[in-house]
Amino acid sequence: MRRSRFSVTATARVRVRRCVRAVAVVCVAQALSGCFFLDTEKPALNLDVPDSYVTARKGKNSGLPPLDWWRGFHSHELTLLMEEAQTANLDIAVAVARIRQADAAARIANAALLPTIDFNASATRERIATAGGGGGGGGASPVRSLYNVNLTASYTLDFWGRNRATLLAADETAIAKRFDKDVVTLTAMVSVANAYFNVIASQDRLRIARDNLKAATKILDLIKQRADPKLGGTASDLEVSQQESLVATVRASIPPLEITLRQNKMALALLVGRAPEHFSVAGGSAFKLAIPRVSPGMPSELLNQRPDIREAEANLRSANHSVEAARAAFFPTISLTGNTGFESTALSSLFGPGAWFYTVAASAAQPIFHGGALVGALEQAQGVQDEFLQDYRKAVLSGFSDVEQALIGVQQQALHERYQREVVRASKKAFDISVQRLQNGILDMVTLTQTQETLFTAQDNLAQIRLQRLQSIVILYQALGGGWAPPPPAAPTAAAPTPAVVPQR
Repeated sequence: MRRSRFSVTATARVRVRRCVRAVAVVCVAQALSGCFFLDTEKPALNLDVPDSYVTARKGKNSGLPPLDWWRGFHSHELTLLMEEAQTANLDIAVAVARIRQADAAARIANAALLPTIDFNASATRERIATAGGGGGGGGASPVRSLYNVNLTASYTLDFWGRNRATLLAADETAIAKRFDKDVVTLTAMVSVANAYFNVIASQDRLRIARDNLKAATKILDLIKQRADPKLGGTASDLEVSQQESLVATVRASIPPLEITLRQNKMALALLVGRAPEHFSVAGGSAFKLAIPRVSPGMPSELLNQRPDIREAEANLRSANHSVEAARAAFFPTISLTGNTGFESTALSSLFGPGAWFYTVAASAAQPIFHGGALVGALEQAQGVQDEFLQDYRKAVLSGFSDVEQALIGVQQQALHERYQREVVRASKKAFDISVQRLQNGILDMVTLTQTQETLFTAQDNLAQIRLQRLQSIVILYQALGGGWAPPPPAAPTAAAPTPAVVPQR
């Protein structure tokens, strides 16, 4: 009895020692797996980063764009639409789904750096056929049972850093997808703002057209009165027809504006994830919106603010790691496998001392000839790396160009609106004088028609220019990468120590 207890204890100790050795081998292998990881040298970008923007406003400005930049237009309805789009826009939802896919791909890549362990259990029962089994006097054929319970473990040593490089490439791809989501979000927010501005600009143009229709109709009534023979007949039928033509022209301009207004409302409903039948917008007037003043900051800061630039940078880093993974594929692959468990012909003795078994194996495979597949994979990875490098350089230069163009648009549209307001003011004065002369009985139909057409066109153009000015500011926000996080507060400067006052005796 003592001998049996001693033998069981010794067997358990042997098992523990072997398990400790196996764990130690795995730990050492995990520690050495990254020893030969070759880091990729970043290629020279040769980017021309300017010190400042050419068209940037000099002097004090309203500051960098805030995170909720749309509040600068002072429209409560626009703010509500923006907030709704952030949670309900379907393009943003698709971008979030892509992030989940990229995170799952990174988790799959990470699994290659860890050992795999599987549990297996089997029970077989077989009847072995005998040579004379068909005879009438033979005995029953023997029946054999086999029970097996085991754990199987395998691990590939990542000496050359192939799996680690693949993981880093997947991580950078996941980061790029997050920046892609930021790009999609910014695009959606800009689209909502532009759609809303199109709605209120269409309302302005409709309001102007209807007011002009009323004014032209009123003038037509005056001319018809002048053409009445009972009232002297100072106006001819030609003059009446000319004014009727102008009234019909103004009336005909209203349906296209109605189409534009309603279609913009439907587009806005889609952007906020709503069915057009269940969506309504009050709108208002573009002339009642505030015009925010935006400072573009320094061009060097744009590299960290534009999400498309950050996305291109992450894609470039991912391509760099992919090149290293393709290079590491030329080196040998070293794998460790192990199998341990219990096996017995009787279920009652399955976990007995004599039923335990184990196997440990190590293997190495060196690629010799793969028909150029490894070389092709490396060249393909290098080609993708160069593609993302050029995309990154283009994204940076495009960012600078977009900001400059947006600044030009903001500056010139402001001047355009100011000059057009002067055109409207002068046209309105000429129109009022013509109407006054008509009421006084001095009728110059050519001048009256010209002043009406000039005023109507000038007012409609002013509404369109106001829309373009608002859109130019939104384009500037988009060029700057949306809202910027506020700078961290400056550390308080330490106060100078007060010199001690030595009392005089």
